[in-house]
Amino acid sequence: MLEAPRFKLTDMPQEAYRHLLQLEGLITQHVDLTLYHLIKLRASQINGCAYCLEMHTDEALRHGERPERLTSLDGWHESPLYTDKERAALQWTDEVTLIADKHASREAYEALKAQFSDEEIPWLILAVVQINSWNRIAISTRSQYERAGSRAAPAEKTREPA
Repeated sequence: MLEAPRFKLTDMPQEAYRHLLQLEGLITQHVDLTLYHLIKLRASQINGCAYCLEMHTDEALRHGERPERLTSLDGWHESPLYTDKERAALQWTDEVTLIADKHASREAYEALKAQFSDEEIPWLILAVVQINSWNRIAISTRSQYERAGSRAAPAEKTREPA
């Protein structure tokens, strides 16, 4: 059963919330927006963050991302829809999000270095860390994304006894 929100994201301590938004703005100045959408969605899939999945899918579509790339993201390893650069970033996203499993492996980092400059890599690390922070905040507060025109799923109908 869906749990009611514990409190709104905007009810976080305002100074901390403002700094999170400022960091978000800095990252978007240094990471390609199409790639950042993929990073956000991939980490949110792994973490199971409905709020972020809904919000970043909405944003990516408005930014012009193709729906088939979004629906195939969970199978990025096998899909031909992603570039080598995106694959390196997605592998890094998987490993940093699940850091206890592989500890951000040398192989994933080397793949990242083959596609990104030394100046870009720290921003990619911050991008993954940032979305993981947002995921943990949204999940722990049980926040619900509300986009204009969206509706919750219809209530299930109970079947009348025959």
